[in-house]
Amino acid sequence: MPSTSEVGHARNVANLQKLSQQVSVYTLYNPPVPNLMVASLQGLYATANAKLVEVEDKRNANKNAIALRQTAFENLKPILTRIINRLEILGLMTGTLDQAKSLNRSIQGSRKKRSVSAKTDDEQPSTNNSISNSRQSFTQQAENFGILLQLLATIPNYDPGEDELKLTTLSTYKDSLINATQFVDQTEAELNIKLIERDQILYAEETGLYSIAQNVKKYVKSLYGANSPEYATISPITFKNQK
Repeated sequence: MPSTSEVGHARNVANLQKLSQQVSVYTLYNPPVPNLMVASLQGLYATANAKLVEVEDKRNANKNAIALRQTAFENLKPILTRIINRLEILGLMTGTLDQAKSLNRSIQGSRKKRSVSAKTDDEQPSTNNSISNSRQSFTQQAENFGILLQLLATIPNYDPGEDELKLTTLSTYKDSLINATQFVDQTEAELNIKLIERDQILYAEETGLYSIAQNVKKYVKSLYGANSPEYATISPITFKNQK
């Protein structure tokens, strides 16, 4: 569902159309300011409405990119578990295995377990979620995965028969993770630009839709009077500054 703010932007644009249609039938409506004229109001509505469509297109593109990234990363942790299980039976030096396990923990979002004897009497169990202290961003996961692959390349007896665990396959997979994350960043940047453009059209001081709508109401109020049926008709057409 659209957020309350998004609904509010759309309502402002729709209400401008309603306002312009109403004042267009007022025989005395002839504002001295060009941007209050009916033709200008209708042009602003068309521009604002088109910008809302552009925003939603970019928002959907960003959502799709996020979904694709989620799908791309789904297999990362299971693959890492398989890699570590294989390394544990290769008779590696402790330092090499520890480094691989450390990278795995960083991606999996878990901490190395501490022995009970290592705790002091005044230590209290941590109540923080361990995942909050791990390097869990997608970029960092892909980065750590790449470092692990570099480590695997230095291990002569890492030569799995399974295609999905071979270094060439893993390297291609790593590139797909990086590309998926970059695509999210790209679509987010494109969305942000459209949001800025939308806010400029709707809420720029004096020239934005919100300010113009308020001035239309003020003009009708001055033209027909505060107690006139003309002003009473447009007064309930509300606009909110949601910048």
